Amino acid sequence: MQIFYKRLLLSCFACMCLLNGFLFSSKVQAQNKTTQATWIWYPGDFEVWLSNQMQNRRTERGTFFPPFWRMDSHYVLVEFHKEFNLTQPEEIELFTEGQYNVKINGKMLSGYPKKLQLAAGKQKINIKVYAQDKVPAIYINGKTVKTDASWLATFEDKEWIDETGKASDASGTTYVNAGTWNFNSPNQKPSTFKLSTKPKYAIKTDVKGASRLIDFGEETFGFIKLHGLKGNGQLRIYYGESKEEALSSLKCETFDFVDVNLSKAQDSTLQLSKAFRYVQVETDAGVKLDSVSMLYEYLPVKDRGTFTSSDAELNKIWQVSKYTMELTTREFFIDGIKRDRWIWSGDAYQSYLMNYYLAFDEASVRRTILALRGKDPVTSHINTIMDYTFYWFLSIQDYYQYTGDKQFINLVYPKMKSLMDFCLQRRNQNGFMQGLSGDWIFIDWADGLSKQGEVSFEQLLLCRSLETIALCADLAADDKASAYYKNEAAQLKTKFFNSYWNADKQAIVHSRIDGKQTENVTRYANMFAIFFDYLNAQQKEGVKKNVLLNDKIQKIMTPYMRFYELEALCAMGEHDYVMKEMKNYWGGMLKLGATSFWEEYNPSKKDTEHYAMYGREFGKSLCHSWGASPVYLLGKYYLGVKPLTAGYQQYLVEPHLGGLQWMQGTVPTPNGDISLYCSTSEIKIKADSGTGTLRLKSETKPQAKGISVKQIGQNYYELSIPSNKEYIIKYKL
Repeated sequence: MQIFYKRLLLSCFACMCLLNGFLFSSKVQAQNKTTQATWIWYPGDFEVWLSNQMQNRRTERGTFFPPFWRMDSHYVLVEFHKEFNLTQPEEIELFTEGQYNVKINGKMLSGYPKKLQLAAGKQKINIKVYAQDKVPAIYINGKTVKTDASWLATFEDKEWIDETGKASDASGTTYVNAGTWNFNSPNQKPSTFKLSTKPKYAIKTDVKGASRLIDFGEETFGFIKLHGLKGNGQLRIYYGESKEEALSSLKCETFDFVDVNLSKAQDSTLQLSKAFRYVQVETDAGVKLDSVSMLYEYLPVKDRGTFTSSDAELNKIWQVSKYTMELTTREFFIDGIKRDRWIWSGDAYQSYLMNYYLAFDEASVRRTILALRGKDPVTSHINTIMDYTFYWFLSIQDYYQYTGDKQFINLVYPKMKSLMDFCLQRRNQNGFMQGLSGDWIFIDWADGLSKQGEVSFEQLLLCRSLETIALCADLAADDKASAYYKNEAAQLKTKFFNSYWNADKQAIVHSRIDGKQTENVTRYANMFAIFFDYLNAQQKEGVKKNVLLNDKIQKIMTPYMRFYELEALCAMGEHDYVMKEMKNYWGGMLKLGATSFWEEYNPSKKDTEHYAMYGREFGKSLCHSWGASPVYLLGKYYLGVKPLTAGYQQYLVEPHLGGLQWMQGTVPTPNGDISLYCSTSEIKIKADSGTGTLRLKSETKPQAKGISVKQIGQNYYELSIPSNKEYIIKYKL
């Protein structure tokens, strides 16, 4: 029997959301440099708790629909401590989420103190907090004693006492730096967090009898608000990302049924947020309704990346990609806003990369990485998908390269090791990954794509994951592990090419079965091998000709894998070709009325066929994070900006117009922005920090004041770009 949602909340619910909205900015305060107190918890626990809240909101046709994988929980008992050397006495205020006790210099205090008087000199504060329904957390504020990420936390206290009652002098307890996320007021408790909201109104309402169709003008996400609701009876709301879905009461993916018993008209807001552009509202004869609006729900982060060009269609593609990212950047980076609303590692991996060229929201990347990993022991792949486990590893290398945040690497490294141990223990007798019971080999949504045997794509991702964890072992000063992982990666890479490279086909074959290559060649491993830089020059040309530009090889129909296909072609210098593909593919969705980009787009489909997926008439997500890849492609491969060393201390700018007359944009970095204008005859560039290298092709030697020009090849030049000054370069394309 279908379960109907009947509860309503008064519009004051919106105010609760708004109170939390100002908490967050795209730039997180540097850890250990906090100048104000903030709520702290065991690192990763808030992320696990919040992801449980978010991922269990999914419904389909009114039915609760939880995730497929193991849901972890936070530690219910956590100890926090820090030592101080005070120059004068100090009073501190203490706030907690949970039941607690306090020790000062090893002495337990009575009761539940709210204010504490600390004497001058050395003071050690220990606080234990227990909470089952929320994350144990504390907030302390004094003149110099304040909670921040420099506090230490543990989930197990291994101290003991002897028969005299004396506490041990040594402890085997492992402490880690506390987790934070800019909850900087005692009233901003982590457990009360909600996304921000703002009013949004329909652009059109069509009324037919007791039914009305409301159009909000674009894909959106939030809470339906009912104005002037009164009477007795039932009100039914059918949501649709398309008009056809909203009008299909029997096939739409989401709906709300509301029982109304109100003698006086009032405004009410539904409890559960939904994704839609259209809503159809039906009322019984005894129910009256004046109008319908919504509260748009969003994470308030500022977009720093920009892009405009001489091509109006391309500008629209970038803007719609930006809006798609806004919609799918919520408590975490999620897949789609209508259906799953879950954290999928493969989807999130692409969101991170797009984010580095848009908001540069480091906090959301960290939250999502921690939530995906969860707790030890490892019992399955992330999201149960083998390739999604490997994307999780890859995301950490990218995070470090773009942000330079070594402290986060040290935090997550132990969980990298335990997850890698799980993977390596599941290799077969040939040393390759192969699907075992409970493993989902995903790769892509593609008709007839084989997942049998030893799939080359999975081995390639494992090799890159081993290289990633070796890098992190170096950063964590784990020399023995670093040597081990580097050796494993080198051996696997050699074995990979001996096993999967086909000299006749000049390509990597899709798989091996019973130790023999299959005849099948697909794009996946081949295109990843290009931007992993695993191929020599001859192999790259072979792959480009025989795979990527070969229409006989099965085509990719999802924006998910088009992301990587077009990146590989950009890495091969095919910018003009990729520009045409971008305009045809994403422009094709725009021509069909898309206001956000889709989970899948097949140009050969007609009319409402575009909405179907998973055997359901409206199963496809019309707002999917992996559809926003033009943000990344245009920033990295056309504006041409990427870090050469961690955190953009050194960076490269290699612009490619791809047939445009001009383009300009801004790429965010950890310490400011890099701004670029490029036409066929002039480049303007300015960076707030770091040392840049500008590379460009020019028929004549470029002219620039204040910087030297070095020729590095035929019609190919390099210029060094200092920070904090705009440079103008004249050249001839």
